[in-house]
Amino acid sequence: MVSFMMPGLAFLYSGLSRRKSALSLIWAVSASNAVCIFQWYLWGYSLAFSPTATNGFIGNLANFGLINVLGDPSPGSPLIPDLLYSFYQMEFACVTVGILMGGIAERGRVLPAMVFTFLWMTLVYCPLACWAWNVSGWGFKWGVLDYAGGGPVEIGSGIGGLAYAWVLGRRQQKELLNFRPHNVAMVNLGTFILWFGWLGFNGGSAFGANLRAIMAIWNSMIAPAFGGIVWCLLDYRLERKYSMVGFCSGSIAGLVAATPASGYIHPWASVIMGIVSGAVCNYATKIKAHLRIDDALDLFAEHAVGGIIGLLFNGFFASHTIIALDGVNTNISGGWVDGNWKQLYIQFAYVCATCAYTFVVTAVLAKAIDLIPGLHLRTSPEGESLGLDEVEIGEFANDYIEVRRHFTDWSPFGDHVNERESQPLDKTFANDDNSKADSQEDHHSLQLEISNLETIAEKNGDVVSEARTTS
Repeated sequence: MVSFMMPGLAFLYSGLSRRKSALSLIWAVSASNAVCIFQWYLWGYSLAFSPTATNGFIGNLANFGLINVLGDPSPGSPLIPDLLYSFYQMEFACVTVGILMGGIAERGRVLPAMVFTFLWMTLVYCPLACWAWNVSGWGFKWGVLDYAGGGPVEIGSGIGGLAYAWVLGRRQQKELLNFRPHNVAMVNLGTFILWFGWLGFNGGSAFGANLRAIMAIWNSMIAPAFGGIVWCLLDYRLERKYSMVGFCSGSIAGLVAATPASGYIHPWASVIMGIVSGAVCNYATKIKAHLRIDDALDLFAEHAVGGIIGLLFNGFFASHTIIALDGVNTNISGGWVDGNWKQLYIQFAYVCATCAYTFVVTAVLAKAIDLIPGLHLRTSPEGESLGLDEVEIGEFANDYIEVRRHFTDWSPFGDHVNERESQPLDKTFANDDNSKADSQEDHHSLQLEISNLETIAEKNGDVVSEARTTS
């Protein structure tokens, strides 16, 4: 189920972008998945979860290439083997870098992004995962409550995406005008695929078929439901329209907030969390304008802010009774509802540490890669205008082939282009009927003009048809 989130991310990002760059985001998410699998197998799991590490910051290479990762009790639970746990955590990492790829939207080159993915996994994600989930991590020892990845997954991808977009720079001004998603149906499809996968993401983090897993699943339904409604209503007050993109955005915000909290809080707290995350994340989309960072797909507002909300809610509403439902974690205290007042500042300090570390290291790493010859992060201005699908991928998410006689025989009025250009405008409309009659008597069969297809280019909002001549 967690692996199924990858196509959900790809469809979501593709639908949110312009048509001319839609496939490049699908490619980036798909390829980052492959890069992450290799990194996790090579040394990622060892750097995040090796039990012999003692520094509290990052693991060692004791399990390089999954050496000695077999049937021993896992770091997550003594009830599941180490090998299964390593695979499950690999899918968490894949989802994280998939979210991060939203930072390249419409102007980032894909090859440098893959190099960045491998290094970012090593220098950012693995330390964050070690802090929260490794038994030697400083966050784990300090008592941080992070159920399924508010720090490593959500803050990591959200703040990391913001830093990458900052180094990448803003899109050209003309690309920012009249920007809107090219396929809202794909946005909806991607959102509900993600929602389905998120049930495995959060439910599976209880590491067993127990009541805590079911509670996490319930919370993962309640929070996004209220988040989607609140976001949609906030947008309605401005446009007087029930935005589908708004509903999907709010649902994802609720799911993000549920990620660190769903295994700790009661369902009634999820109602509050869903309302708060839907409202706060909605208003957080305005922050990028003040920062002048072109976070095209709102990674910061959705994932970073949503993850922060979920982590802070643990400080208030985490309950020992919910945590102990798995029958394993029976000695962990909750938050304010259990009288554990110090939990809030532990959560707050953890949020500050993950945000600061992620932004600084991601920005430095991205800038360093950008300085390497041949690995500049951004495409050319011409490539941005044409679209990344054409200049980077060479294929298109939505391709159109017209069936017609020959491009010289066609025009919007049904007559010959050359004849139209030679006639005054007042004679053009008078000859429309004759042209239609001529076209009906034409004995040429319809065929696909493969070598003479017209390309449609958007220039300053005008659609211009350009005929390609056959060499």
